[in-house]
Amino acid sequence: MKLDKYRILLFAFLLIVGTTSAQTVKQLFVSPSGNDKAIGTIDKPFATLAKARTAVKTILENEKGVAIHVYFREGDYFFKSSVLFDQLDSGTEDSPVTYSAYQDELVSFSGGISLPVNLAVPVKDKAILTRFPVSAKDKILQINLKKAGVMDYGTLKPYGFGRPYEPAPLELFVNKEALILSRFPNDSLMRMGKVIDPGSVPRNGDFSQRGGKFHFMNDAPNRWSQAKDAWISGFFHYGYADDAVQIADLDLKNKIITTKQETLYGFKSGAQFNKFFAYNLMEEIDMPGEYYLDRTSGILYFYPVADDLESIEVSMLEEPLVQLKDASFIHFKKITFECSRGIGLYIENGRENKIDSCVFRNLGIVAINMGKGVEPFKQLTHEGDGVVASAKLGSLTNYIYTHTTFNREAGIGHIISNCEIYNIGSGGISLSGGDRLTLEKGNNQVVNCSIHDFNRINRSYKAGINIDGVGNIIRNNEIYNCPGSAILLHGNDHLIEYNSIHHAVTDGDDMGAVYYGRDPSEQGSKVQYNFFHHIGNNHGLIVAVYHDDGACGMEVTGNIFYKAGSRNILMGGGSDNVYRNNIFIGPQQALHLDNRLMNWAKSSLDKDGIFQKRLEAVNYKDEPYAGRYPHLSNYFEDNPALPKRNFIEHNVFVDIKMIHYGSPAWSYIGKNYIGNGDPGFEDFEAMNFQLKSTSEIFKLLPEFKAIPFHKIGIQK
Repeated sequence: MKLDKYRILLFAFLLIVGTTSAQTVKQLFVSPSGNDKAIGTIDKPFATLAKARTAVKTILENEKGVAIHVYFREGDYFFKSSVLFDQLDSGTEDSPVTYSAYQDELVSFSGGISLPVNLAVPVKDKAILTRFPVSAKDKILQINLKKAGVMDYGTLKPYGFGRPYEPAPLELFVNKEALILSRFPNDSLMRMGKVIDPGSVPRNGDFSQRGGKFHFMNDAPNRWSQAKDAWISGFFHYGYADDAVQIADLDLKNKIITTKQETLYGFKSGAQFNKFFAYNLMEEIDMPGEYYLDRTSGILYFYPVADDLESIEVSMLEEPLVQLKDASFIHFKKITFECSRGIGLYIENGRENKIDSCVFRNLGIVAINMGKGVEPFKQLTHEGDGVVASAKLGSLTNYIYTHTTFNREAGIGHIISNCEIYNIGSGGISLSGGDRLTLEKGNNQVVNCSIHDFNRINRSYKAGINIDGVGNIIRNNEIYNCPGSAILLHGNDHLIEYNSIHHAVTDGDDMGAVYYGRDPSEQGSKVQYNFFHHIGNNHGLIVAVYHDDGACGMEVTGNIFYKAGSRNILMGGGSDNVYRNNIFIGPQQALHLDNRLMNWAKSSLDKDGIFQKRLEAVNYKDEPYAGRYPHLSNYFEDNPALPKRNFIEHNVFVDIKMIHYGSPAWSYIGKNYIGNGDPGFEDFEAMNFQLKSTSEIFKLLPEFKAIPFHKIGIQK
């Protein structure tokens, strides 16, 4: 009897504990059919994220140690303004605040407007119909945006190399797919003719803003005599610098294009990559997926991809959809961020926020920006000073070229995982964190994400991931289908591992799938266990891993290179780079090492020159740099023009056309395997380059360690 009494008391105690534990999780619900005056239950949900955030803050103010989960019911949530989370919205490590879709329902955060599909009607205006290609005029539809209440069309602006990240103008999305501004040619480029006037050259100090003038070599412009706002985009000087400028004058008689804006380097022709296309032309809507907006009448013309119009949306919001400033332990899960002119999600300071299993698509700038940017410069310039700004990128690229130790205040320990990012205007993710002066790591991560088709507007130097700061991680991602770089790197001690990078740098010249350079203080990063394949094009100098202009101190180990650029590796005169245990599969040149700092690039080493400024900016002779990178404190006393201590050993070279090591003084060439034919891969045809245990490599090169090929790429 006494034992039974104790059992009853124990059961009652456990019941109380269990109930208390269950009550530490609060649930709120949001639905497109909800009401912000409701109480936020599953039966009486809120209508907006903003209201849910207010309700969460009230709970956090009144209860401690409460984990809160906000569930969104299926549907589209349209944002007229950015939703800002701050320190008071934060959860804790044990009790985070989570915003997620309910039971895998499809949830969209949209920065646009949904238009009724019945507003899309055939074109009746005979004057307009005569401007369309004959083959397409009966298939083009129109929407009167003014009658639909849409008056803000944004602004078409120049974009490209040296220009800021800025919001896109109004864009059109049909059935959730991004349509493109009508262009010619549809899927290729036209050769430039002779340049008559290169225009002003800001890179050389000419800021007179004079456009260029050159001959065109195609008859297509004869169709554009009525065009009032035509633009051209291309590689107008160097193959790494794309640009887009407006046509100021189109001389059809003499076949001359005069541009309204200058480009950073001026106009030049003659190289194979000096090509361009024209866009924003009513006369060139000739294939499914193209559109044109008459900004005077407000009428939008488009050629549908499919007969069934399920949805029509136009982007409106220029701010980030969601901002996390000084907020911590906030999670977003299984949400789609889309249809906006600017950034999808912005993070500044805080710690351990998580963005998991989300989709970012159809955005004008980047999917996620981690850290502050800079107000857009008012004039086109390669580098300079600026005003630091939150919730935008702007002229960050130009600013960080001058202010190399810029701490973007990105916070610590944020994770972006299991996300898909595609159809983005100007890159994928801007990843920052850490302090270059102290070498304190940010430990911010992008893990297991699919990042592809991310240069719809800007094509070069807006990478799938731009990484800067110190000690951040890019792991197990797949990055592909991009005209420019997959990863652009600034900073120190980053880890890039187990990524699959392919079909990158498909346009242009003199670029790398992974690129960094021109700052010998940026050391300590590791590129390991990645698979680079099908990199580049058939006409340019394209590299898988590019150590440009004296770049130093990177370890590249355990990677596989297959059809990875015209040169798999280019080391441009730097020192202390290590290549061990990699597999290079031809027929491209595997590795090129030069001594450019001894000749054409020697000005970088001038007294008070760019290298001296960048080394002194991090106090390179003092801790932590002097201890962390042993050779750095003696940089200028150790014949810096001579590349040295570059280790190339224990690598496998298969069917390689050429390996250029340079002088024996430039590098240490250890034992490597060089051979022809399959040395024992699991399945060469299927690109499974895991070496069989019976491979001759392990006998001929016992120092080589098996690469865990199955761990590369997205892990399900």
